[in-house]
Order: sequence, then structure tokens, then C-alpha cells
Amino acid sequence: MFPNSSNLGRPPFPPEHQQYNFFSNLPVNIPPVLLYHQQIIDHPHFQSSTALVSGNISTVPPVSPPPFTYRNGSPVHTSATPASFRGRKRLKEQSVHYEVKRQRFHSPHRESTSASQAVPLPEDHRRSFPGSIPSPLLHAHYISDLTGCVPPLQEALFPDPIETVLPVAKDKLSQQVLELFQACQQQTYDLNKKELCRTQLQREIHQIFPNSRLYLVGSSLNGFGTRSSDGDLCLVVKEEPINQKTEARHILSLLQKLFCRKLSSYIERPQLIRAKVPIVKFRDKVSCVEFDLNVNNVVGIRNTFLLRTYAYIESRVRPLVLVVKKWASFRGINDASRGTLSSYSLVLMVLHYLQTLPEPILPSLQKNYPESFDPTMQLHLVHQAPCTIPPYLSKNESTLGDLLLGFLKYYATEFDWSGQMISVREAKAIPRPDGIEWRNKFICVEEPFDRTNTARAVHEKQKFDIILDEFRKSWQRLRDRRDLSCILPLRATIQKR
Repeated sequence: MFPNSSNLGRPPFPPEHQQYNFFSNLPVNIPPVLLYHQQIIDHPHFQSSTALVSGNISTVPPVSPPPFTYRNGSPVHTSATPASFRGRKRLKEQSVHYEVKRQRFHSPHRESTSASQAVPLPEDHRRSFPGSIPSPLLHAHYISDLTGCVPPLQEALFPDPIETVLPVAKDKLSQQVLELFQACQQQTYDLNKKELCRTQLQREIHQIFPNSRLYLVGSSLNGFGTRSSDGDLCLVVKEEPINQKTEARHILSLLQKLFCRKLSSYIERPQLIRAKVPIVKFRDKVSCVEFDLNVNNVVGIRNTFLLRTYAYIESRVRPLVLVVKKWASFRGINDASRGTLSSYSLVLMVLHYLQTLPEPILPSLQKNYPESFDPTMQLHLVHQAPCTIPPYLSKNESTLGDLLLGFLKYYATEFDWSGQMISVREAKAIPRPDGIEWRNKFICVEEPFDRTNTARAVHEKQKFDIILDEFRKSWQRLRDRRDLSCILPLRATIQKR
């Protein structure tokens, strides 16, 4: 999954776990990264596997995304994606029954992934990275195993699906939260667009940095992605830390030149951002996805799988996080580049709230499973952690509506912003450290691994006041009306997705 240079050529899993690789039966004269999607889905193994996961969505009208092309101008045909409300027809608000039966969906985790594989090297054309098990390039589903643990990143094409149960919506507000989640959560098609770009970039970057690996990280893989989420990429050039102000900027400047001179046919607007962790921002013309690429910020790989574990150990986590992100974006407080909260900070704030309830809905995974989330663990082992964590069984039976209202109230009226720091690692609010990074900061959110402040962008009193005011106003409105549309325009949000 995540290669480690000292372990290249050594398979991370025993041979008996290897899965059927239908790529061996496809035309060998087509580069693996440019195999057309239609060639993949026409394969009989793919078709039979797709039937297994199709569930009961046949009644939903399909989305027909426009075809897109890479370099050679030929279209890459992508599979249709089910429309907004999977598994059932969209209900008009006035016809919604508040005692809603449990919604069951096959293949619960819609954002399939190829686990951010590296481009096959010449000596091993059908492997995700040297020494790994055979892996299809585009399709691998998040499927829970029979023990009920957090879904692993399976490398098989379509493992046998099992059913999952979404939270019960007992009231109008909870139903609205659930419907918005179903409409806006990242789909297979969305992730495949990002993966196609990543695999092509890996091939090009490999010519400059032969030992590097390019990973898709962040919301695309951590379970909290939406249909409009940008793509986050991490280029690992070596295992040792690098100086972000000098070495990382130099590498990124080389990549920016590569994008401008050689890859301008499908990469546009590459821009070097000289932040604490510098990035190159660019847009993929083919998929129309915006990307942020960093160098050796490996903490992003680690927290991707920590957050992924939180996302799937309790069924209410993902819907609540998605609605909070949509609300914050609409209210203009979800943009670190403009001095407000990053999406990562918002996710940590939701997790912290769920950990600090009188009857917690989430534990501290780093406390309960320290060996699975060791910050010194080798990168090629990090992806295994979610496979070992069982679901968290909370006695708290609060509805999604109650939790959303409680989240807004907690940060509007209860949290001590001036003296406390949000810590998911400790599963509680802890006193602020006395370091320079925490001084004169209005919001302090601890990064679970490197323990920096993920909310350091909020450094102006005016921006902090705006954030706090949005929490207060939204809490009061939602408390009085119990209708999500009073703080977030549902139709416009679903259309934008």
C-alpha cells in the first residue's frame, strides 16, 4: 500500500491473499495508466462483480458525466453514478415520514479507491508498487470484513459486499441531515477522476524523481469526501523529513516548471504557494478537479487513515461531518487561505465534540489502540490500522439532528476558546501549551500526530468573531425551527455538491 524504500520488492502480504488480476487479460500494448474505463467495465469479471454491488439502486436515474480524455485525445468513458438519494426515490419534504425505516445499502462506502497506488514500474507492469500484490488500477471498494471491523482498503476488484445500516432518522431534522449526506457524499466516479490524474502524474514525476511515490490523501480517502472535494496529493521523495522552507519549495518549483512546460495539455494554473507546508495548486483540465500537492508531508498520510477509522467505527460520524462542512462552507468560515477554518480542523472539531459528550459516541483511538496509530510506524504499514479496529458501541442514542444542534451549541456557548485546546488524541479539551505556536491564537486544534495547531490560519480577531457569531446564530435558529434549511439552503447545496 505505502511503499518503504528499505522494503521495496518485499510483498507486504502473504501470497495467498493475492487476488485475481483481470488486467493481465487486457490488451498489453496500452499503458496501464491509460486503459480506457470502458475496456475495464466491459471485462466479464468486472461486470459480474459490478452486479454484486449494484444493490437496489436500479430505480434511481443515472448521472451521465461527460467523457474526458488524457493526452492522446481519446475519451475515457466513465461509469454512471447513481443520483443523489441512493437506494430510493427522493421524497418531497412534505411527504417525508419522520419514523423512517433503516436505510440499507449494499457496498456502503461509495468512494472506491485504488489505495493510491504508484504507477507500475517497467520491471513489474501490473503491480501497484514494486513487490506488492497485484492490484487493479482504478477499482477497489471499501467493504467491511466479516468481523465487523472498519473497512480495509481492499486491493481486490470487488470483494463480496455486506450490508451496512445508516443511522435511523426519527425526525425531520435528522432526515434532512441523512438525505444531504446521501446526495453529497463522494462517489466512485469522483474518486476515479482523481486517481486517473494521480497515476498519470506519478508516471511523469517518476522521470525526475525515480524513487518517489505520489499518494492521494485527505478527504478523498478518509471517508469524509464530498462530490465537490478537491484532491490532495503527497509526493514522498524519501523517508527522512525534509526542510519545508528550502528543499520542499525547490522540489515543488521543479514540479511547477514540469507542469507548465510538459504537462500543459491537461494541467493548468500551477501555482506555488509558499505556506508553512508549501504546495503547488493546479487544476486538471480533464476531470476539472482542483489539486493541492505537497512534498513529504507524511503526517497527512497518517491522519488520513486515523480519520478513516473514526469515520467508520460509528454510523453517525460521516453524515454529521459532511453536513458541518457544507454548513461552514456556505457560511464562509471554511477557508484557511482567508483566515478561517480548514476542513481538517472542522473534522477534528466534530470528532472532539463526539468524544466529549456525557455518554461519548467516539473514543480516543490513539489511546485505545496505540500500536495501530504509532506516529513512528513505517508508511507501508499505516493502511493496515483501520482493518484491526472494531466498531465502537456507544450507549448514546442521540439522533443526527440532536447531534448537529449539540455541536453548534457546544462551540457557541460551552467551549473555552481562550484557555483550552481541542485534542482528539486525548479525547478532551486540554489546557493550551505555552509554546510560541499557541500564543495569540484564537482557535487551537491539535493535530493528532505532530501536535501542531491545525487552526493556526485563524490569527485575526475579526475572523474569529465571525466564526463564533456563525456558530451562535446557527445554533439559535436551528434550536428554534428544527429545520436544516434555516441555516443551509438544501436544494442549492445538493445541486452544487
